[in-house]
Amino acid sequence: MIQNRRSFLGALTSLAAASFLPDASAWASNGAAGKLHFASNEYSWITFYERQQRDWFADLDASIGEFAKSGIAGYEPSVTNVEQLHQLAPLLKKYKIEMRSVYVGCTLHKEREGVESLKQVTAIAKAAAPLGVKIIVTNPSPIRWGGEEDKTDAELSLQAGYLNKMGAELQKHGITLAYHNHDIEMRRAAREFHHMMVATDPRLVSLCLEAHWLYRGSGNSQLALFDVMRLYGNRIAEVHLRQSKNGTWSETFGEGDIDYTRLAKELLALKVRPHLVLEQCVEEQTPNTMGAVEAHQLDLQYAQRIFG
Repeated sequence: MIQNRRSFLGALTSLAAASFLPDASAWASNGAAGKLHFASNEYSWITFYERQQRDWFADLDASIGEFAKSGIAGYEPSVTNVEQLHQLAPLLKKYKIEMRSVYVGCTLHKEREGVESLKQVTAIAKAAAPLGVKIIVTNPSPIRWGGEEDKTDAELSLQAGYLNKMGAELQKHGITLAYHNHDIEMRRAAREFHHMMVATDPRLVSLCLEAHWLYRGSGNSQLALFDVMRLYGNRIAEVHLRQSKNGTWSETFGEGDIDYTRLAKELLALKVRPHLVLEQCVEEQTPNTMGAVEAHQLDLQYAQRIFG
């Protein structure tokens, strides 16, 4: 029965999703011959700044200037309104950094919040498309961040419905919606994560493979991570790259708990070329030996070697 379910889901995603992934691949050219495009998520820089008692947003011009020194070609910001895009766009142009994707939070398991989130994300998509954005990553909020409460079946059904609506609206602007998860969605046999995959239309909702949250949320299991790739691999539009050692986030992206060499080979075997976004954040127990620029330079070097 398990094999039948996997075969069915694999066939479903292969047939329905493969033609709808965005033509914004990180494994496409960066504009320089033979050079791959990698982006970095804003949040990883925020965590490095915070441990140095610095504020990433205090002088965004200076922060983006430091980002440029890393050599990473793309920037994935977290956006809550159109005004943030207007503030960010000239700075990215100044430092010649692309913005192929943005992260937008939402709340979709309640009707009123779902309506507002749909309006918010659609407005951001309309403003982001002319700036070169091809993917909007979204993670529907839990009932309470850090809480133990689980959504009801009715709330999960409502949430999946709003993801479909959101994906349809974004397609009108040439943007792909990529579903993102943290560890919360992996509780209770990963019922929330799997329902968002099974109950949404692959033509409307793609997957941001949040590699380390899948690993951590499954009790530090690579088996679970690679099972997710086998089940939903043809829906992967973006991959967030983060590593840990003995369960703790590493200071740089490199060798560690997750076999990223295998992950890269699995993606090649699936014939998908997702947008690759470095998200090597630091947490309390992470070693503290270098600053954000040096760490991200090392992240990029390792990522280029693994995915090149």
